[in-house]
Amino acid sequence: MISFWATWCKPCIKELANVNEVLDEWKQKYGIELVAVSTDNARNVMKVKPFVDSQGWEFECLLDVNEDLRRAMNTNSIPFTVVLDKTGKIVYTHTGYIEGDEVALEEKLKSIAGK
Repeated sequence: MISFWATWCKPCIKELANVNEVLDEWKQKYGIELVAVSTDNARNVMKVKPFVDSQGWEFECLLDVNEDLRRAMNTNSIPFTVVLDKTGKIVYTHTGYIEGDEVALEEKLKSIAGK
C-alpha cells in the first residue's frame, strides 16, 4: 500500500495515524506493507523526518519532493492511497480521508487477500 501525504495535510496525518494503529494486525492478516510518500516540497522537506519520528510511525516514509511519482500516479490531491497486489498491479485507489475510511480499506484488503 502506498499513501501519498504531506506534513501540512491534516487528513493525511489522521489517516496515517489511524492506519498505523492497525498496521501490525493488517500485516499479519493480509501480508500488507505500507510505504508513505511525502509530497512536501523542497522548502518543507527538512520537516518530514522529525515529523515522522515524532508520530512514532514505524512504516517506510519516502520523499517525492518534485512530485514526480504523484504525477505518474495521476493524482492531483492528497491524501491518496494506492493498494497493489502481489504482482504490483494497482487494485484499489482512494482520494481523501474521513474518519472510518480505514474500515472500508480493510474490507478491500480482505477481498484482495481472499479472506
